[in-house]
Amino acid sequence: MPNEPHASPSGETYIAQGHQLPPPHERPHRSPIVNAMIWLVILLGFGLLFWVILRKHPQAKPGAAGGPGATGTIAVTTTTVYRGNIGVHLDSIGTVTPVYTDSITSQVTGLVNQVLYREGQLVHRGQLLIQIDPRPYQALLLESQGTLQRDVNLLAQAKMDAQRYEDAWKRNAIARQIVDDQQKLVLQLEGTVKLDQGTVAYNQVQLSFCSLFAPISGRVGLRVIDPGNVVQANSTNPLVVITQLQPITVVFTIPEDSVAAVEQEMHKGHPLRVAALDRSNQSALATGTLETTDNQIDTTTGTLKLRAIFANTNNALFPNLFVNARLLLKTLTNRTLVANDAIQQNGDTSFVYVIRNGVAHQQNVKTGVTDNGITVVDGLNPGDVVADSSFEKLQDGAKVRVVPHRSLRPSSKPESNAP
Repeated sequence: MPNEPHASPSGETYIAQGHQLPPPHERPHRSPIVNAMIWLVILLGFGLLFWVILRKHPQAKPGAAGGPGATGTIAVTTTTVYRGNIGVHLDSIGTVTPVYTDSITSQVTGLVNQVLYREGQLVHRGQLLIQIDPRPYQALLLESQGTLQRDVNLLAQAKMDAQRYEDAWKRNAIARQIVDDQQKLVLQLEGTVKLDQGTVAYNQVQLSFCSLFAPISGRVGLRVIDPGNVVQANSTNPLVVITQLQPITVVFTIPEDSVAAVEQEMHKGHPLRVAALDRSNQSALATGTLETTDNQIDTTTGTLKLRAIFANTNNALFPNLFVNARLLLKTLTNRTLVANDAIQQNGDTSFVYVIRNGVAHQQNVKTGVTDNGITVVDGLNPGDVVADSSFEKLQDGAKVRVVPHRSLRPSSKPESNAP
């Protein structure tokens, strides 16, 4: 009978509505995978409902909050195109090289009496640096001077005898052979005197080598010899090294493609300025002039060596220091200039965003020489205002809100090679 209660084997009862149902322990159970799929569908449904509600929610109108993007425009900073001068430079890595570096060695063997310099001292040309015991060489000089004196007097006696023999021969008192022999003896003694004079001069030079003077003005290095040491003649170990600091040079290289331009500017007769900058390429250590070029291109690197000279009055350039050499080749005048930050690239095409009446207009330009963050451009006019920020948002025709622009016009005149 319908709706008639039934009893399960466990004692539970149930009622079948319209048809007979199996007892609970006989009903089929859903697997965990099926349950997970059901919950996933439910969650997706809630997510879709939430997305639809957000889409239908009205957005706040631009300008309601008064924030940076309140007007619906893009905030940009700008810079102004201007007309001015710009330098054409060649940049390279250079090495500070002294004009003179003297390694002084001993020319005689002897005992060092005095070391008269301090380590790192600035010495002047002609200053006494090291004194070697001179007594052995003074004795040799004295001996050679005595020998010279003796032979000079022997020569004088031989000349007197030759004159007497000449007079006697004229009176037919002696044979001609005696006169000729005496004249030859005079010549021999003259040679002996010259030999003695050479020995005296040599010993004088040897004695002078006992006092070592500075041949140039410069800075001495660390001390390598002490009083009481014995030095050997013609040793390869220097007793002192002097490096000239003022003036000093920088040797750097340029590519072979730039050699013709450099030679052309050098032939104009005015000196080319060279700046030596530090390793970071930010601070100028010294400014000098190009002195000369090498006489041939290095075929292994395709470069030419150049040497620039610097007064180095503040000793900022230290020997063997690596610097960034910046050669000013020439100065371009009356050119249209703009900041590098304003120029964007699209492949090989350069362009800028020109701001007119609050709208950004994309405009292609042709770039030229770049120097110190400034570039020569064709396609712009002096006074044009261009964007130099927010490029990730800008598009042609986008509305912009200009933040007060910064001036990039140089505060000082550009470098020039003109004297």
